[in-house]
Amino acid sequence: MSKIIVVDTNVVVSAMLGGAASTRIIDASLTKRCIPLMGAALFAEYEDLANRDELFRACRLDKGEREELLDIFLAACRWTRIRFLWRPNLRDEGDNHLAELAIAGNAELIVTRNIRYFRNAELRFPDIRILTPEAFLRELP
Repeated sequence: MSKIIVVDTNVVVSAMLGGAASTRIIDASLTKRCIPLMGAALFAEYEDLANRDELFRACRLDKGEREELLDIFLAACRWTRIRFLWRPNLRDEGDNHLAELAIAGNAELIVTRNIRYFRNAELRFPDIRILTPEAFLRELP
């Protein structure tokens, strides 16, 4: 059975830049080995970052290819509505929406490169694990 996950934007950006583990997370999503969740706030964040040309100066993909990759990845995601706002009060306020999406979609974990931001949350959800792409890949069949 596929794991339900939330993929942080830093993982998608890393995949666009050629990061091996992050690219494998996208591949696992496209091949249905995991089910990534998508919500309005995360979608807006993906769109914003994908259009920041300064982030992708050394990127192997041009803007059109990045948009196509993002569209293909988004098609593999399960749209999830967030009906209740939870504020775990993460160190980076901008990451609270990831926890809310994980809760709303019954995700097993959040895949991110910023695991340290989740360690000191005031509100904890013991059923949701926070893993780096490399750690998550070790769990995939």
